[in-house]
Formats: sequence, C-alpha cells, structure tokens
Amino acid sequence: MRQLLNPQVPNDLNMTSPSSSGAHLDESHVTELLTPSVVGKSRGALLTIAVFEAVKGLAAIAASLGLLSLAHKDVRRIAYALIGHFHLDPEAHYPQLLIETANWIATSNVYAIFAVAVLYAVIRLVEAYGLWKDRAWAEWLAALSGSLYLPLELNHLIAHTTTINACVLIGNLAVVVFMVFRLKKRRHEAEFDSTAL
Repeated sequence: MRQLLNPQVPNDLNMTSPSSSGAHLDESHVTELLTPSVVGKSRGALLTIAVFEAVKGLAAIAASLGLLSLAHKDVRRIAYALIGHFHLDPEAHYPQLLIETANWIATSNVYAIFAVAVLYAVIRLVEAYGLWKDRAWAEWLAALSGSLYLPLELNHLIAHTTTINACVLIGNLAVVVFMVFRLKKRRHEAEFDSTAL
C-alpha cells in the first residue's frame, strides 16, 4: 500500500546525472513521461470531428447525385410546380430562394458542379478516415482546409448575419484551433521522445 501512495521512478527513467548515457531528465519530464498523452486524451473530440467529416462527405455525394438527376430536366418548371403544390407565395423569401437556385442550376454546367462535389466528398471522406485512424496528415488536412473556409464564412456572416452562420463560423474556427493544438502537442511529444532516448 505504501508503494502505491509513493511510487518510485524506475531506475532507467531516473537519469539525474549527466554521466548516464548522456541523457538528462528532470522531474517535470519524468512526470510528463508517466502521464497519459495529451494527444491521446483528446481522442473523443477527434472521433467526433471524423464522424462529422464523414457525414459531410456522404451528404455531398447524395447532393451531387441529386443534382446529376436534374441534368436533363426543366428545373424551373419543377420549382414552380413544388411552390404551387404546397400553396406557397412565389414572392416569399424561401420560394424565391428555390426559384433562384433552379435558375442557377438551369444555366450552369451540371457535370462540372457534379465533378467538384464528388472531389469535395472524396476529400472529406479521406480526411474522416485519417482522423479516425489518428493520422497526423489528416490533422494537417483538417487544419488547412478549415482555414481556407474561414474568410468565406466570415464574409457570408457579414452579408447574412444569422445564428446558424455564426455557429458554422465558430464551429469551423474551433476545429482549426483544435487541430493546431493537436499538431503542436504531437511535435512536442515527438521531441520529448527523441530526447528521452
């Protein structure tokens, strides 16, 4: 019982004299070596982000397939039929958004949009796999791709200030900060492991 309350540092870790194989570990390094990794402790948050990225990738695939199914259809007529079927006012905000989207689809290259959406989905799914497997390259990808979205989301929030847009910006910023934190901790732990050897 006494040993449990007052644990001894193993002899191979207690290198306080410079003569022991040229390595020197002070008490703070020994404590850090014996405590669980900070990177390991944040695993639950990482898995949550991985699942969220996978959902975004699957949603992009579903949306791109839906868009592709409209390639040879009169989407304007479909939009007006939906508005009439649900007895909506065509001049109201959301029906207007539907009409504008239908006009945009009708005048756009659907196949090019489909290709971009599939590329986006592949990136999200690869990132999700890497985060799930705790790979550093996936954390770099998440930090960089998230950083690219921040200016766009900020501009969108300024133009259309809503609670949802603010939450999207804050969530994306939190993911970027979290990934940068994990990457710094990874580097710190790698440096510590190399000095401990």
